[in-house]
Amino acid sequence: MSDFSPGQRWISDGEAELGLGTVLNCDNRMVTVLFAASQETRTYSTRQPPLTRVVFGSGDRVQSTEGWQLIVDDSKEVNGLIVYIGEDSQGHWRELPEAQLADTMQFDQARDRLLTGQVDRNDWFDLRYRTLHHHQRTERNPALGLSGPKVDLIPHQLYIADEVANRHAPRVLLADEVGLGKTIEAGLVLHRLLLSGRAERALILVPDSLSHQWLVELLRRFALDVTLLDEQQSQAHGHANPFESGQLILASQQWLFADPYRQQQAEACAWDILIVDEAHHLDWTPEHTGPGYACVERMASLIPAILLLTATPEQMGLTSHFARLRLLDPDRYHDLETFKHEEQGYVRVADAIEALDRLPVDDGEVAQSDYDAITTVIDDPDSQALLDILTTTESDEQQRASARSQLRDQLLDRHGTGRVMFRNSRRHVAGFPERNVHITTLEAPAAYRRLLRRLERDEEYLDELLIATGLDHPEAVLYLDAMYRQLHAQAPDTSPWWQFDPRVNWLLERLQAVGKEEGSNGKMLVITHHRETALELAEGLRTLEGIQAPVFHEGMSLVERDRAAAEFADDETGCQVLICSEIGSEGRNFQFCHHLVMFDLPPHPDQLEQRIGRLDRIGQQHAIDIHVPVFNDSPGERLLRWYRDGMEAFGAPTGVGSELYDAFGDALADALLNDEELQEVIDETHSMYQSRLREYAAGRHRLLEHNACRHDRAQTVIDSIRELDDDPALPRYLDRALDVFGVDDTSLGGDLIHLKPGPQMLDGLPGLAKEEAGFTATLSRQCALARDDVQRLSWEHPLLREIMGRILSGTMGNTALALLKHPAIPAGRLMVELVFRTHCPAPKRLHVNRFLPATAVRVLLDESGINLTDKVSFNGLSKNLQKVKKAVARDLIKNRHDQLREMLSNGEREADRELPSIVEAAQTRMRKTLDGELIRLQALARHNPSVRPDELQALQDERSALNGALDNTRLRLDAARVIVTVEQEER
Repeated sequence: MSDFSPGQRWISDGEAELGLGTVLNCDNRMVTVLFAASQETRTYSTRQPPLTRVVFGSGDRVQSTEGWQLIVDDSKEVNGLIVYIGEDSQGHWRELPEAQLADTMQFDQARDRLLTGQVDRNDWFDLRYRTLHHHQRTERNPALGLSGPKVDLIPHQLYIADEVANRHAPRVLLADEVGLGKTIEAGLVLHRLLLSGRAERALILVPDSLSHQWLVELLRRFALDVTLLDEQQSQAHGHANPFESGQLILASQQWLFADPYRQQQAEACAWDILIVDEAHHLDWTPEHTGPGYACVERMASLIPAILLLTATPEQMGLTSHFARLRLLDPDRYHDLETFKHEEQGYVRVADAIEALDRLPVDDGEVAQSDYDAITTVIDDPDSQALLDILTTTESDEQQRASARSQLRDQLLDRHGTGRVMFRNSRRHVAGFPERNVHITTLEAPAAYRRLLRRLERDEEYLDELLIATGLDHPEAVLYLDAMYRQLHAQAPDTSPWWQFDPRVNWLLERLQAVGKEEGSNGKMLVITHHRETALELAEGLRTLEGIQAPVFHEGMSLVERDRAAAEFADDETGCQVLICSEIGSEGRNFQFCHHLVMFDLPPHPDQLEQRIGRLDRIGQQHAIDIHVPVFNDSPGERLLRWYRDGMEAFGAPTGVGSELYDAFGDALADALLNDEELQEVIDETHSMYQSRLREYAAGRHRLLEHNACRHDRAQTVIDSIRELDDDPALPRYLDRALDVFGVDDTSLGGDLIHLKPGPQMLDGLPGLAKEEAGFTATLSRQCALARDDVQRLSWEHPLLREIMGRILSGTMGNTALALLKHPAIPAGRLMVELVFRTHCPAPKRLHVNRFLPATAVRVLLDESGINLTDKVSFNGLSKNLQKVKKAVARDLIKNRHDQLREMLSNGEREADRELPSIVEAAQTRMRKTLDGELIRLQALARHNPSVRPDELQALQDERSALNGALDNTRLRLDAARVIVTVEQEER
């Protein structure tokens, strides 16, 4: 059957993707083959053509051109063609000539590819097995979805992400104080939902001014490819729905809320999760619903999972707070007056928890007031029994500790809005640095003084200036360099402002002093309000002292900003100073620096806090030194006094700055040129500031703060993440994978490597398009956090996930043939190494991989049927194997065809013996996890109406569906390697 005859079926060894070919004609020299499925025709020499005859054997399933299938039992040859004999799906015996085999038959299964002589490289086979092993390991790790993002391991953020992302269709309010990382928490939740398959499409609505910050944050921290949608982009899609243009859509609230047509398009899409930032600005009262609130309310009724991000909930009042909760669960939060009554009771629960924390750990006396505070909120026998253990002298220390923990969790679970809202404050989160403000008062230069004197004398002059310069009030009087620049824009002989502005020389002196500090890297971040000021200040430093200061502003591309930030971050060769504009500094982490210069002051308290927040971050190793130069008796100095004396804005974030600005911003603007009016504004501001702080300290949401981070659970999550961070297998696997996929890696020192496309790189790898220069990466979390331009490689990085996904979903490495030289094994012996893989068909939303990821079952058989799996390890065998040419491999397989079929069948029987124990272990893990959570939620639902009935039902349905899916788990052959022994060479 080795001679060519028209009608025979062959496949191309070098182009297996062409599919099943049919010999059209042949002579002594040439053979022509039609590959009908790919509509290609090839002509080959009959001398050693790169073709393999397709021959099926007993047990193989084949398909006819008419669509019916046959399980082969026997075959016969008629005029050089094979006729297959077997049973069809109806159990009828039929014959199928090979010429009538379906052209679309695919040879992608390991068994088919092996028996048709299609073998891959041995290093591909090794990589496939290791990929399956590591995929199984990492998918079951409880840190899945939380370990990959480029974030610090901060307990409260990880606790919230773990708690929320584990729920069915989570609908929660993230309300941490400013600076505690709400955006990171939302990103972590989204990242885990995407990786676990519980979400595929997300709509993210943010204020227009934060669109870029969110885009950068999601890309750099979470490696999420987000589509930023605006009107221009939408129009480019013509009549198509622009919200269908990506899986993750980021859009401006102002744009969407103002356009009913775009709202209809957004509502017409199927989303899995909606994220809304700055949700406290959505306008709702019992009498009026704003357009933004109405839009989100409609979408919240259609989308199963909702994350609302908001400032401190009290900031906008209790009615506004109720309005956010109403979006999450309108059935639970349906009446404002009822909610107000419930809120009054939460203070008692907070008092009870704090009393519980005060109870002695030994058998000391319990204060009656603490005991009474706890008993007033206990309403069931279980909780009373736990309190009895805590207060009886017969209990030992361990019993008391366990009872305290259980009772605390019960009170937090059963009372308040803790299941739908998370709020952390700085007083409960450690790791923030001190802030030291250094104010320097300078005399304004003559050019500025002349402007200020005329403004103070002539009220109409301000209007003239606003018209002449195009500046807005109060910015026109705050930024004297900008006013000077605008007034003299048409006078080319006028000196630039930096030549006479004393702040420039003051900055040069500060740079010199900071550079001499011991224990400091001498770096200084300078922020100005206007881009032009930043650019001209950099020019002044270069001209006056030869200082090359990179500038970072909103007019630069992402690559340009990265370059500037990287130059600033480099300790060895980087620059000492970076000059940023207001918008250009948004969202960036410069915590390696602790000197901040506010060359001018921003007009809004939120911008002031945002500036400080570039350096004041959890994990900052130094106190923050804030340097503020101001001109004596100027609008800038008066603004400083309002910030410092009215709201103590330089000390710590309070979350009330926006509220104070809304209340006094107009009066402040009018008082910037009048000292007497200013003091009245400062006094009123400070009075309101203290009042708001007293309200918050009184504890309307103290209960929430107790519930916002459970440290034992947070530590468990952190330990799981560190286990993956420190996984020694990751760098070894990465080296092998990059080599196989043709990616060049170059060590740059300091834990950094540069990845770039190699000459033979396989297409489609994230960040490694062949026309691009690649990217710099690291395995170190700390190194990645210090460098915005460096990507962090982990098991969850898109490059690793693409490589692993491509291997596991394709044919790469699922067949191989190797030679084994061993003195104890006679030459010519045959072995097969088979890797079977569990297959558990289930919807992605069930995330079955938590309990049973694709699991490898390895079987090593010799030709006599002996199972050698336990005697010969995968690593031990692999390092002794030698490669063989493909032509030789095909001949070996052809000569041992029948023997190989039998060995494959024996291997299947051996593997099937392992399946029951694998399934049973997975079911045990599933029941332990879900049964415990179900019991907890059922008990909780009897006390806390925040547990939605659909959440309970969804968990019961999930358990049932998972149980059925696990029962249907089967094994299938994933990869097969033939091993032939050869004689040991004499030394």
